[in-house]
Amino acid sequence: MNETADVRAVYQPRGLAFDAFHIGQRFVTAARTVTEADVVNFAGLSGDFNPLHTDQSFASSTPFGGRVAHGMLIAAIATGLANQLGVFEGTTLALMEQMLHYRGPVHLADTVHLELEVTAMKETSDGRRGLVTVNTVVVNQDDQTVMDGHWLLMMRRSG
Repeated sequence: MNETADVRAVYQPRGLAFDAFHIGQRFVTAARTVTEADVVNFAGLSGDFNPLHTDQSFASSTPFGGRVAHGMLIAAIATGLANQLGVFEGTTLALMEQMLHYRGPVHLADTVHLELEVTAMKETSDGRRGLVTVNTVVVNQDDQTVMDGHWLLMMRRSG
């Protein structure tokens, strides 16, 4: 009889556990350019076909001078950029809160990145999890803040 080992891959979280964070810790993501496809796909997914996002003739008559990305699209891109860092992957149990402030428009072809700073930490009463608050700043290619706020995450503890 030929025995073979069970070689199924077991997912290994690469994110940081609650214990590995500290107040003042900073992270900066890679940058990403917002495309026409992003805006069209988000409009289709969300049902938000506001002409500010989808109609160049209309949008050119606004103070923005042209189409801009949906604010919630930029929020979604920010969460994706954060996940790509790896520090939250597999160790985040819940995104409990996102407070967002829109500070400026993101035009199609703008390039944005996310900067995060740990500002608070609190253990849960059962000791198996912890809450981490991070301030978030989305910055465009001209070093202008286009969105800021904070996130509250419930994180696994190590061990």
